[in-house]
Parts: sequence; structure tokens; C-alpha cells
Amino acid sequence: MNDSSDRNFQAAIVPVLSVQNGKAAVAFYKEAFGANEVMYIESPDGKIVAELSIGGARFYVADEAPEHGNHSPQRLGGISIRMGLVVKSPDALAEQAIAAGATEIDPVSDKDYGFRLGRIADPFGHHWEIYRPL
Repeated sequence: MNDSSDRNFQAAIVPVLSVQNGKAAVAFYKEAFGANEVMYIESPDGKIVAELSIGGARFYVADEAPEHGNHSPQRLGGISIRMGLVVKSPDALAEQAIAAGATEIDPVSDKDYGFRLGRIADPFGHHWEIYRPL
């Protein structure tokens, strides 16, 4: 029997964002999204891995490690995933993120597909869709 067939099994998908300058990224996510630091490890060479929480939604931030295939969007020249962040007030959080250094890609607005949604890029190249259902 695999874990997915066990009715008592709970799963969570926890993204790990590879970045250049992990310390700065952690500081940005705290300022931009009000993230709380759950765990923070720094290696002797100054690279970090941190677990952060935004309103209970957890994710990791880690300095990129190309030798292990972990590349930042800056190194890749693009993204392969968008982060979705569901919040009560997407307008206010998008404004807060932009004030902290994010770039607006798509202003928050009501979408035909049932969301009030906007998209920003953080200073480390990751895209965040900030939204709530209408």
C-alpha cells in the first residue's frame, strides 16, 4: 500500500525557492509579506536555508547550489513556477510587496475566472500571484 491510499496520511507541498543572496531574500519576504522565520541555518560559507511562514503557509528559501541542480531564476533567465498566495486583501499585500522592492507585473484586479488577482516579481526573480476568490 502506498502512502496516498492511506486515509490517515496527510501531505503538504512545500516549495523551496532557490535564490542568489539568501539572507537578503529572507529579509525581503519578512518585509514584503510579513513572513515569520520558522527555521534558519547558515553554513560556514554564509549560505543559508530558511523555513518561512506567511499566515501559516510554509516555504523554504535557500541559496542556489548549481552543483546540485538548484538554480535561481536569475541564473536560469526565467521562472519555472509561480507562487500563489491567497490572502484576504491582495491589493494591500501587493502594495506592501512593491514598497519593499517587488516589481508589479499585473496590477491586482477582478479577473473573469473568479479571482481578484495581481502578479509581482520579487527582487530574486520569483513571481507571486497574490489573490482571493471573488
